Amino acid sequence: YCDFDRNFAFGPVADVARRAHDLVHSATEAGIAAARPGRSAGDVWRAIAAELGEEAVRGASVGRMGHGMGLALTEPPSIHPNDTTVLEPGMVITIEPGMAYAADGGRRIMVHEENVVVAEDGAPLLLTVRAPPAMPEIAG
Repeated sequence: YCDFDRNFAFGPVADVARRAHDLVHSATEAGIAAARPGRSAGDVWRAIAAELGEEAVRGASVGRMGHGMGLALTEPPSIHPNDTTVLEPGMVITIEPGMAYAADGGRRIMVHEENVVVAEDGAPLLLTVRAPPAMPEIAG
């Protein structure tokens, strides 16, 4: 299985969407850096949440920010504050921070997701090509 998200805009990116994209991109980086052997799934969640900030985390509709992947598309562990599963080398997890933000008088969601192997040497191995830091714009 492979499970990842990519964001792009048709035409210019609105400032509020750009800020949300920047925030979830940096939170993804924090999650990838935290996905090391010996750390718990909850530790990875806390690294992501610290980057997103309390308001963004509270506004997100899903409590977890990633999950295990292997025989099923979505399986344990959950990147959730209460998951004490210790990460081990060879585990495949997704790093999936998301946040809600206000735009155009409504609520929008911004999510990033990358697939990561927890590596023996501690340096996470990305299975996906990393999303670019700036949201791509497709001319309209």
